[in-house]
Amino acid sequence: MSHQRRPVVLIGPPGAGKSTVGRALAEQSSREFLDTDAMVEQTEGRTISEIFVDDGEPRFRELEAAAVLRALKESDGVIALGGGAPMQAVVQEALAGHQVVFLEVSIRDAARRVGFDQSRPLLAVNPRAQWTRLMGQRRPTYEHLATVTVETSGRTPEEIAQEIAQAMEALGD
Repeated sequence: MSHQRRPVVLIGPPGAGKSTVGRALAEQSSREFLDTDAMVEQTEGRTISEIFVDDGEPRFRELEAAAVLRALKESDGVIALGGGAPMQAVVQEALAGHQVVFLEVSIRDAARRVGFDQSRPLLAVNPRAQWTRLMGQRRPTYEHLATVTVETSGRTPEEIAQEIAQAMEALGD
């Protein structure tokens, strides 16, 4: 791992495009891409929904925090965090000093992108109301942690990745 580059961490609500934009940014900048939700699923050998049902949200949050800390320690690539990860104090502390990009999205675009399907346990019942409630709770934290905020609505992943790359370059990384 090169210590000349810091990882670029993508945060935001479900449907903001963290994984899709993250892959595009990693490709454009020749970095590896890590998705902490996928890391949890791979480590556990089951889906996030299964972890929620079998073990509860608190256990999932422990696994999620461990994945985030491991990704930040081991990678100088692009890291996409699950929507709730930044709400944990241990993750907030770990993100200090990192390049954090808040991907902002309208509920309309988020709904179109994720379809508010059953694989998102916190959005399983009344997804639009839940998403709006979650954003009300999470937005101040996302904004506080962000080095850069990028609006994603109506834009391609490649356009968003390009804007992030330019912002990171302007910040000297």
